[in-house]
Amino acid sequence: QRVNVTVRSGLPMVLSGSAEPCAQLVVSSIGVVGTAGQNQKHSARFFDVLTAQLGLSQERIVIRFYPLEPWQIGKNRTVMTFL
Repeated sequence: QRVNVTVRSGLPMVLSGSAEPCAQLVVSSIGVVGTAGQNQKHSARFFDVLTAQLGLSQERIVIRFYPLEPWQIGKNRTVMTFL
C-alpha cells in the first residue's frame, strides 16, 4: 500500500563511462531512508535482489536514496501530513 514501483527498461544509460547493461534504483520514502545506517541496510537488501533478478554485477547498479517529508507527497486530494 505504501510502495510504488516504476520500471523503465530499454533506456540508453551510461554508468562509469560504460554503456554495458546497468540499473539505477531511486528510493524515496517518508521516515525510512533518512540516515546512512538505514540506507546501508536497505542497500544491501536491494543489491541482493537486483543482482539476482537482473543478472548484473554490483558495479553496474547504483541506488539513490531520497528522504521525503509528509507534506511532499500528495494523495487523496491532500498531502500525507493529514492522512
